[in-house]
Amino acid sequence: MSKSLSKRPAKAANKSMPKRNPSTQPLPDKEPTIAKPTTRVVAIIYDGMLILALLFLVGTILTVIGTVLTMQTGTQSSQAQSLPTWYQNVVMTPSFVLTLVAFYGIFWRRGGQTLGMQTWRLKTVNNSGHLLTWGQSFKRILAACLMPLLFGIIGSLIGGSRALLLTSAFLGLIFNYAFCVFNRRGLAVQDMLSNTITLKMPKVAHEGLWSGFKNRKKNQKSQ
Repeated sequence: MSKSLSKRPAKAANKSMPKRNPSTQPLPDKEPTIAKPTTRVVAIIYDGMLILALLFLVGTILTVIGTVLTMQTGTQSSQAQSLPTWYQNVVMTPSFVLTLVAFYGIFWRRGGQTLGMQTWRLKTVNNSGHLLTWGQSFKRILAACLMPLLFGIIGSLIGGSRALLLTSAFLGLIFNYAFCVFNRRGLAVQDMLSNTITLKMPKVAHEGLWSGFKNRKKNQKSQ
């Protein structure tokens, strides 16, 4: 008798508790989505600090080499000279461009992520979902520079000052990502012009930068 009485409250309690419907429980997002412009801009700021450090290092090395090869060095500050214009245009400027292309190209080809992109789980691929080639990487970089260049030219024609030129170029960079708001798919200007896309990877499918490097090497060996 005591056993039957002890079981009844438990059954009543179970009946009173509402059953959970599995379909109503929130499921983690398991599909990549197109990255939002704010997240992409933050990732660029992260990468920008590293890029500036690389450009500073390249500029310092080229300045030392240019000074030794093209100018006579003095012992006083009044004897300091600037590098020849031809050296700045023919050697230094292309070197800065190649540094930028190499930075993004190496990371995009190896794992689809730069260091800043890895922090925010972003990944750049082509429209087929594969990692970019060197040609696609270069095309994407040129596409990203198109609007800043056009805005910079307009700024120089309006005012001609260096400050206005830099401000206009910066607005062109912002325009690249502001375009995502008006695009139906949320694509940036460089996405459309280069047939590539930047995705926000879910945590369950996120692959670290160095893991991407290792997996790419394994795939190359297996082929």
